[in-house]
Amino acid sequence: MDASISNYDGSITADPRVFVRVKDVEALRAVLRDKDGYPGPVRPKGSYHSLTPCASSAGTMVDMSGMTRILNIDAKKMTLTAQAGLQLIDAAKALREHNLQFMTNVEIGNMTLGAAACCHTKDGLDGLEFGQASSYATGIKWVTPSGELAEASEESDPHALRMMRSSHGLAGIVYEVTFRLKPLEAIRFTYLPRPVDALTEKEVEDIIDRSPGLVCWTVGRTAVFQRRTGAERASPLGPLFAAVRRRLWSRSAAHLGRFIDTYVPTAGLRNLSHDASFFAYRTAYSALGLIGGCALANPDKTIDYRSTPASGKYAFTFWSFPRAQWLANLRDYLAFAEQHFKTHGFRCNLPLGSYHIRKDTSGILSYTYDGDIFSIDPIHAYSDLPAWERFLHEFNEFAYKRNGVPLLNQTPFMEKKHMVQGYGDRWREFADWIRGSDPDGRMLNPFFADLL
Repeated sequence: MDASISNYDGSITADPRVFVRVKDVEALRAVLRDKDGYPGPVRPKGSYHSLTPCASSAGTMVDMSGMTRILNIDAKKMTLTAQAGLQLIDAAKALREHNLQFMTNVEIGNMTLGAAACCHTKDGLDGLEFGQASSYATGIKWVTPSGELAEASEESDPHALRMMRSSHGLAGIVYEVTFRLKPLEAIRFTYLPRPVDALTEKEVEDIIDRSPGLVCWTVGRTAVFQRRTGAERASPLGPLFAAVRRRLWSRSAAHLGRFIDTYVPTAGLRNLSHDASFFAYRTAYSALGLIGGCALANPDKTIDYRSTPASGKYAFTFWSFPRAQWLANLRDYLAFAEQHFKTHGFRCNLPLGSYHIRKDTSGILSYTYDGDIFSIDPIHAYSDLPAWERFLHEFNEFAYKRNGVPLLNQTPFMEKKHMVQGYGDRWREFADWIRGSDPDGRMLNPFFADLL
């Protein structure tokens, strides 16, 4: 049946001829085998949290939310095996009952395990080893574009697993995954505010080297380094801190930014109001820095957006840069953003994020394949979508000129030149593998067709 489907923040709408919810692998095989009843392109849909049309199709969209069973939790091998439609936050809750957790607890908890296994992800705070969730997928099972069953694991076919970790549903639809686990742990967040203009390359390098996990929030011209270290146990106020943090990112921060842009009547007053909100952010971060931060259970940093109202949703983009170039790129970005504001009257109404993520060659399209990265992630709760999209286009050109690397599901309006420059020969290798895996283009929507 025809349906109109929107992604998480409403910026992307798809109108597939067929929208089907599958409940088991045989139903999935039937969809892929029946080209008349389920016309291509066929695209799997998890929580549809992507900010690009990677999951969209005018043909058939396959809803995986009916495949959410946990198949095995192995405390000896430290693995979880589950169906691909299970959301990360629900899996984490089940693991907690066994005093276990994921290796990488991505903050967007509505990512499905199938997406976690085969799509681009990021997490700087849990990036002690790898910041990409797919790197810990030790086994993947999928239905090929022709409806056959296939699987790969670290033991049986490490090459195919390396390719599947970046496949984004182009080699078929993932229906079962196995992830590495570790014992449940407590972590501590500490905060170090530093004026961007006073920072030196050596200081940034020292902060990175002393931080097992690291995200930087730039508020105005203040960089706040959020460091993640280990802790023996959660602080007494840890659950409250975690709840406030989840509330901030799932509702309050975006609501405030959008309220200012929507209801404050003049440009001058809006600008002053945003300055005041950023001052409040800096004050809160400074206070957290003075008290030594807070310790919480690691999975408590994962956020559930299922009940977030439209007013509480935000959008973002992601470009990664070599860590040694981050400070120069950050200063250039601030100059770019200031000039964009002078020209167009648009400014992002939420702090700028930057994730430090370590070198990782586990997937063919790992964006840290060549070394550690430190990203630049504008975040914005938009009330004027065209203004935000104009900013994204201009920011893409900014990042491209500085040899940034985009993410297929988190960098809106990317172009083929961005992928070719960012991933080089690995993009060509991936494109050739996809052509071999899906010679008829059954899974290939226009978004990927343009890029490949």
